Amino acid sequence: MARMTSGRSNMANAGARAKARKASLIDATRMRQLLQQGTDSIGASIGDFGYRSEMDVYSTRMGGSDAIEAALSHNLDNDLDSVLDFCQGNLKGLVAIYVERYHYDKAKTVLRAVHKGASDELIADQILPEENPKNSLWLQIVRTTETVQEAADAMAGSPWGRCLAKLEGEPSLQEMEDALDRQYYANSLVAVRGKDANPQMLRYMRTEIDHRNIINQFRALRQNLSVETRANLNIPGGRIGDAVLRAATQADSEEALLDALRRANAFNDSGFEEALLESNESRSLDPVFNLLRNQRLAMLKRFSHLNPVSAFPVIYYIQAKVLEVQNLRLLVRGKAAGLSDEVIEAHLFV
Repeated sequence: MARMTSGRSNMANAGARAKARKASLIDATRMRQLLQQGTDSIGASIGDFGYRSEMDVYSTRMGGSDAIEAALSHNLDNDLDSVLDFCQGNLKGLVAIYVERYHYDKAKTVLRAVHKGASDELIADQILPEENPKNSLWLQIVRTTETVQEAADAMAGSPWGRCLAKLEGEPSLQEMEDALDRQYYANSLVAVRGKDANPQMLRYMRTEIDHRNIINQFRALRQNLSVETRANLNIPGGRIGDAVLRAATQADSEEALLDALRRANAFNDSGFEEALLESNESRSLDPVFNLLRNQRLAMLKRFSHLNPVSAFPVIYYIQAKVLEVQNLRLLVRGKAAGLSDEVIEAHLFV
């Protein structure tokens, strides 16, 4: 669990280490070379790119894409811990609040697994492999609870557990997930207004909130959810004002929703119409999601260059590492499903 810390930061040293790690990540050329390989050789190549020790852990029990995916998640957990270890003082607190989102994600994974009635064996075997020590706490919750509410109660003492405890009555799974999202971003805004933060850090986090709200509104509109339900999805604290958000939640078409968002100076509509057109053709919000992610990555890259002695180089590396793992997971899944290289490449984020 990430915790805020205080004291002298080592931003210059940590930034240099993060930049060195980022330089060693798989670039677009090497990712496309992986794409050209056969299923059997991809695993060996991925191991050579820094995932060998984790792949060895799972090779004795799993095979194929299952072993690779488990190794990728395990490696990411190890890497996040390693990054936190070389950060000190207030810098560690800023990086920790960014890393904590992945703990919130695991809390949601547990709630979903319990809600779906997945067996303990399935969860320990595939969803949260027990070979990963970081999964021990989560697996204990799964093995000792039978309902979503029991799982939420078992998280008592953690930030996500305290958040869920505030919900009244018998909240649905969706209400729990929405509450976790709001709590995470509320904690983040407090952190980025603290010592050693800067205005750009606050701007970036508020932009993340805006993008989450935008995706939520488009998804809710496609699901024909009520205006009241859509309003409850909004996470407070973004740069898009309340008046624009209210208009967005009342829009009855994607065109009206986009028009409402354009009233906000903080909304960047560059490429948005094209992404929506592609989204409607594919019947997936992935093009919109990818566009917004591109915007955030560009912001992180720009801020990390403008603020080399700050938390940005470290956070930029973390996001790049997460994207590498996501790309590798997508590549492996696509190969296992028999998708063409062209289809897989179209979905890679490179």
